[in-house]
Formats: sequence, structure tokens, C-alpha cells
Amino acid sequence: MGRLLEVKDLRTQFKTDDGIVKAVDGVSFYIDEQEIVGVVGESGCGKSVTQLSVMQLINRPGKIVGGDVIFEGKNLLEYEQHGPEMRSIRGGKIAMIFQEPMTSLNPVLTLNQQISEMLMLHLKMSKEEARKRAIELLGLVGIPSPEERVDDYPHQFSGGMRQRVMIAMGMSCNPKILIADEPTTALDVTTQAQLLELMKSMVEQFKSSLIIVTHNLGVVARYAQRIYIMYAGKIVEEGRCKDIFKNPRHPYTVGLLNSVPRLDVEGERLIPIEGLPPNLTQMPPTCAFLPRCPYATEQCRTQPMPEMRSVEGEGHRIRCYVDIAEVDNVTVK
Repeated sequence: MGRLLEVKDLRTQFKTDDGIVKAVDGVSFYIDEQEIVGVVGESGCGKSVTQLSVMQLINRPGKIVGGDVIFEGKNLLEYEQHGPEMRSIRGGKIAMIFQEPMTSLNPVLTLNQQISEMLMLHLKMSKEEARKRAIELLGLVGIPSPEERVDDYPHQFSGGMRQRVMIAMGMSCNPKILIADEPTTALDVTTQAQLLELMKSMVEQFKSSLIIVTHNLGVVARYAQRIYIMYAGKIVEEGRCKDIFKNPRHPYTVGLLNSVPRLDVEGERLIPIEGLPPNLTQMPPTCAFLPRCPYATEQCRTQPMPEMRSVEGEGHRIRCYVDIAEVDNVTVK
């Protein structure tokens, strides 16, 4: 399988009254064909803005100020944001399921109108062909009586069903990459599991790649082959899923794992990450995680934030002077 998307040193900033917010600050990652990748981090770390930057969906006061997004050998950032090349890629070759299914669908258009528009635009289908395909897609994502429901409006569906519709729209043009931005937020646990299994089966069926953006490491544990951990606009750890869960090497990753409840251990207390993320307009010259890190050394307090470095494990890298594997008395659940 070849490299499908490669993002290099991506930088996206927002101009505010308080200063420049470096929402994405030198992010590099890649995804191969037919691969599932997780991007994990707490709210405000830049994971959603990274994916919106890949799609060139950043509007004022935001601006992509540097980096490359190489897709199928071409740099997407060289295309005009609203030009024909970028429009043909959005939805056609790279599709995105947005964070809020309640607000992502147009409330005044039927499902048929919304799905058919994409099919007619990208695949040049006729109205009749597009309607038939829309019904097929709704059936594929588990919406009962799709022949009747295709003419319904979004308000006639529950949150979980709307998210299924978003998956159907995302997969409608058989994209090479599907980006799912917090696809299970505000849904109950059973529905979350159903939707994640559905996305996995859909990308396998269509031979697509999937990027799952989430704040919950537990969500990606079952599905992702590789994981990127983000904090304060930077990737701080990356590696194969099994390596990161079995042998986390960055203090922040350990904190995330320890804050996920375990159902197999009775009476266990959660260990929260103390403190708050930094203000992105006033980033410190040292490591951004320093005030919250229980393993900080004198080097961490005096040196600038390090570059990514390799540790044991295939493709396993961290942005830290401290390697958790070398620290005594570290508890990882």
C-alpha cells in the first residue's frame, strides 16, 4: 500500500484581539491507502483545525501560514481555496464528517436533495440515478425504509440517525480518505459502538482510508492501526496503536490513558491530568506540557521544546526529553 496523504510542517494561525493563536504549529503526519489512523487530544489542541486545514476550510480570522499537504503527489495548498481543483477534491476524493450532526445537515433540504447534490456534482449522475444511489446509501448505513425516509428532513431523525446520514454522504462519492471529526460526540455508548463499526465496515467495503479525530483514546483503541497524540497545536507522540497502549512514552499520553475508566478493575479511581492547557496566544518557550507534567526535569524547565525523536517500536516517536520507559514508579493503567 502506498502513501496516500502526507502533511508536512502544517501551520495554521488565528488573529485575535489577544494576539496570534498558533492553533496548528508544525504538524506532520501521514496516512497510507486503506489505513485507519487516530488523532487524539483534549479539546482545543488543534486536531480539528488540522483536518480543516487539509481540506482548505479555514476562513478569516484564520489562515494557513505554512506547510505542505501532499495528496496523490500534488500539494493541495497550492490550489485556490475556492478553485475548481479544490472543490473537486472536497467531498469527491477527501470527505469529512463534521463534529455536530445536529447542525451539519441543511435543515430546509431533504436527505435526497443533500446526498444527490454531491453525486450529481462529483459523479455527474442524473437526478434519477442520484436518487437511486441515495436510497442505496441510506440502506447501507442502516436507516430503515430508506425509500420513504430519503424524502424526509433532518429534524425527523435522531442524533444517531443523522450521524448515519453524514456517513452516507461522506461515502457517497467513494472518497480515498474519510475524515471523521469527533463522530460519536453527544451519542450514547451503544450508538457510538454501532457507528464506529459502521464506519470501519464502510471504509473496508469502499477500500478507503479513515482518519478518526477524537478526545477519547478508548474510541480509537479498537479501530486505528496508528495514533497521533496532539497537545497545544503539536504532535507529541506517534506510533502503532498497540505500542502506544502497551508502552506509552510521553507523559501526556500516560495522563490520557490514566484518565480513561477501566471496567475490568473494580473500585478503581481515575487519575486526572492536573491543571489546564496553555493559552495558545502566550505559548511558553519551554515545553507546553511542563506546568502539568509530573516527570519534568531541569532540562525541561530550561530548554526549548524538543523536536520529535524515535524510541523503541516501529515508527514510535515522541516530543519529549523524558522517556517514560526510563522513569521509575510510573503507573499506566
